[in-house]
Amino acid sequence: MILGENYIGNNLSAKGNKTFKTFNPLLNIENNWEITKATEEEVHEAAELASEAFKSYSKFSGAKKASFLRAIADEIEALGDELLEVYCAESGLPNGRAMGERGRTLGQLRAFANHVEEGHWVEASIDTAQPERQPLPKVDLRKMNVALGPVAVFGASNFPLAFSTAGGDTASAFAAGCPVIVKSHPMHAGTGAMVASAIIKAAQKTGMPNGVFSNLNSNGIEVGQILVQHPKVKAVGFTGSINGGRALYDLAAKREEPIPVFAEMGSVNPVILLPKALQNRADSIAKTYAGSITLGTGQFCTNPGLILGLKSKGLTNFVNSLAEEIVKIEPSCMLHPNIAGAYENNKSKAVSQTGIQVLAHVDADIEPNYARQVVTTVEGKTFLNNTTLHHEVFGPYSLVVQCEDEAQLEDIVSNLEGQLTGTVISDENEVADFNNVVTALENRVGRIIFNGVPTGVEVCPSMQHGGPYPASTDSRFTAVGVDAIKRFVRPFSYQDWPNNLLPDELKNENPLGILRTVNGKKTTDKI
Repeated sequence: MILGENYIGNNLSAKGNKTFKTFNPLLNIENNWEITKATEEEVHEAAELASEAFKSYSKFSGAKKASFLRAIADEIEALGDELLEVYCAESGLPNGRAMGERGRTLGQLRAFANHVEEGHWVEASIDTAQPERQPLPKVDLRKMNVALGPVAVFGASNFPLAFSTAGGDTASAFAAGCPVIVKSHPMHAGTGAMVASAIIKAAQKTGMPNGVFSNLNSNGIEVGQILVQHPKVKAVGFTGSINGGRALYDLAAKREEPIPVFAEMGSVNPVILLPKALQNRADSIAKTYAGSITLGTGQFCTNPGLILGLKSKGLTNFVNSLAEEIVKIEPSCMLHPNIAGAYENNKSKAVSQTGIQVLAHVDADIEPNYARQVVTTVEGKTFLNNTTLHHEVFGPYSLVVQCEDEAQLEDIVSNLEGQLTGTVISDENEVADFNNVVTALENRVGRIIFNGVPTGVEVCPSMQHGGPYPASTDSRFTAVGVDAIKRFVRPFSYQDWPNNLLPDELKNENPLGILRTVNGKKTTDKI
């Protein structure tokens, strides 16, 4: 059952009289449930509650936070098929995708539970005192990561579960010891409401303080603006467009107390096709990339929107094969009429640029909110001179840039905006002959892929999901994997503090048995 009210801490609240409905893009109709918009008063209540909850929640042990995270996963799982049905009704995505994303969400929550229970993430560092040191004594210093404070999380349109209400941002903030206020995404607010109810049940069952979680609904920008500017909010997690992420970033920077915004935004995920690879397997590469471009109707942040190669017979064969393969794939539904409309507008803008040649375009009649996939091509010089062509077209669209030589290829890569991923398609040791190009690509991306596709983001400690701006607002952090916890903590030092008053992580006895750096050496030993 969907309760379309806001959660202000543990309590349902509907003080406003404005409502909205979500939309089923597959059936092209509104869904039945009504969602009540949060008021400014409710935003303030949620922020005040979160600030109060932070006082105790930030001090909870890793074991207690882990029990909360695991309980959230269990309660989401207990929602059963109804959650999957609502997910599909609000996104147009198939049941298999819903099941997969639910599994990823549960996995993330449980991974963070293990991470904080283990305890090494606090990066405890201890330098013991040397009172006899000359010419000055050395003080005792002990440092560890501590929670930042209440975090505002903005749900993503294209991942109703894994990057939304209980997604990676929320899980990592909870793990860090930060209460979370979610601004639910209006396109899947029903899904968000169900997940929010699961989080509240988990919080109550595990004895979390009231206000550790709130969920706010709105189909406009006002609630988000008020939330980011609230003085009790100390950080922001966002996944979405460059325009949306930058707007939040600017608001946060203009506050009396500026706060960090960890936004994962746009990316065209350049793919470099090296000559020998194209010479030997242009057709198979084209087939693979036709599938990657259209996967999920191109609605992934890692969609390969830009393909680069040196002019050659192999590149010509690839271009022709890609054009053939892309139209064999049945068009599919986009997440919402607004997203479908934005895709058509951005696609039209891209293909209208001087020098662009459309290689393949689906001309058949399609259902409402479905997307016609498109592949285009352009000369390297034209691409360099027209930055409009560098921008993401969110959907099943990709541009093949035909470069004159290696120098032009390197120049193009060097002048790209920051990206989440870069890919190199190579045969045998061919990549070793393109060191300058690879180095240029490394400087523009957060993750580099060899002979694969960028679509598909493994959730594990070694994953880097972030990159130079505008892929993300801070390339030092990842939005996926347990290291995402580092976004919502800060280093904190105790100087000459009594041992019995120190946190367990820093006590001489090391009661948690965690790995610490003591006088420059990593150890689990007592002091």
